[in-house]
Amino acid sequence: MGTKAAPRRSPRRPESSLAERWTTVDGIALFYRESPQPPDAPAMMHLHGFGLSGRYLLPTAERLADQFHTLVPDLPGFGRSGRAANALDVPDLAHAAARFLDDRGIEKATLVGNSMGCPVILEFAHHYPERIERAVLVSPAGGVYNQPLGRAVGQLTRDGGREPPRMMKVAVPDYLRFGVPSTFKMFRSLTQYPSLERLLELHVPTLVVIGERDPLMPGATRVQEVAAATDNHVLLVKIEGAAHAINFSHSGELAHLIRLFMADRPIVDDPASPGHASLTEIHRGTHLPPHQGTSQRPGS
Repeated sequence: MGTKAAPRRSPRRPESSLAERWTTVDGIALFYRESPQPPDAPAMMHLHGFGLSGRYLLPTAERLADQFHTLVPDLPGFGRSGRAANALDVPDLAHAAARFLDDRGIEKATLVGNSMGCPVILEFAHHYPERIERAVLVSPAGGVYNQPLGRAVGQLTRDGGREPPRMMKVAVPDYLRFGVPSTFKMFRSLTQYPSLERLLELHVPTLVVIGERDPLMPGATRVQEVAAATDNHVLLVKIEGAAHAINFSHSGELAHLIRLFMADRPIVDDPASPGHASLTEIHRGTHLPPHQGTSQRPGS
């Protein structure tokens, strides 16, 4: 299959405290960011959303880099990475993520996704269940609620007004680079993806995070109904005041929440967070590990 490599440009100054690197996966030049690896640190890979690069995931990823071996790739066809001759779909991106981990010599990782990155994680877990430690699904997108395309565009437009203005400086160049033909193919794959079926298949602890002001997601009550439909491994938490790009807009709250989840601690607000949003646990699956310790109470 023919490929088109992106020019290996570097910004005038680094965009992140993470190291900026290139590799080649399936003949495609792949750009990624990586933390210095703490001794014996578990791997954590952050996967971006529709049309975007990994840039907007950096605020959360950087906060977790002291505890986890952190990787933030631009998946093939996105951001500064090259693209395949044919635009990729959700299964292709999941396989590309697995081969990226192969390239880095990582057998197993926790995967943190936003928006489109969540279906990619679900597909990764479907094909490589032995390679996923835990899953963190932030503002999962796709499915009937985002159909048809006109409705999705309207949802994105409303969300744009709810995100920090500085998010536009990150998103607009990424969307323009992604292009119209890729948008239509990726949208079809994303909205036809069986996210709920795959979610209920998961047998690893899974944190689902939704924003109170996210127009791309159903209301919290409906999400809670879906999460509680069967015994599962899902922990569902709502961040008050957040919209869709939580990894960018509420990085303090999200990083704190991920640390609690990874340590099986009760969900409580972070008094050191720079934001003013609160965390509310609204569903805890019966198969999740029990809380470690009793000194903290669940958030309310």
